[in-house]
Amino acid sequence: MKIVIIKYNAGNIQSVLYALERIGVSAEVTDDHGQIQSADKVIFPGVGEASTAMKYLQDRKLDDLLINLKQPVLGICLGMQLMCSYSEENDTPCLSVFPEKVKAFKPVSSEKIPQMGWNNIYNLSGQLFGGVKENGFCYFVHGYYASLGDHTIATTNYIQPYSSALQKDNFYGVQFHPEKSADVGEQILKNFLSL
Repeated sequence: MKIVIIKYNAGNIQSVLYALERIGVSAEVTDDHGQIQSADKVIFPGVGEASTAMKYLQDRKLDDLLINLKQPVLGICLGMQLMCSYSEENDTPCLSVFPEKVKAFKPVSSEKIPQMGWNNIYNLSGQLFGGVKENGFCYFVHGYYASLGDHTIATTNYIQPYSSALQKDNFYGVQFHPEKSADVGEQILKNFLSL
């Protein structure tokens, strides 16, 4: 099985590689169109800022390539947010795989922004969460969130409920970092690889 991690100017690629190694899988990091198209599974990770990440994708025509992929694609954190229609982060039009909009958390009382640390995921649906218990804990680091919508397959509550995972056709996105989410994250990565 050929697994490709899309190379672009957004971090956390190394930790995704390590997480895949832990489950006995190797992946190639590339922005080569042919390599991405011929992969069995594509992972689109990301830590960073939406507008510069989108510009990088557009400059390399990875935006058109991504939205036309037919194999399973997993967006992680910023990767998931870029698959939505729009991000309030620097007023950024995104890839529009998912119609959901990405909004900034509005501060309330004692909740810190960004959300950093462990939180639970619930209302789980679909193959991505096979063998994952309701209210399992995952690791989050983010100041923006995707609103709930028709494609929400997991929900998390921080300041308000939001989409911690989305799915449409062959596209999956998770707001948390499965590569840092211990056993739950490992199970989700295994599930994605077996789709």
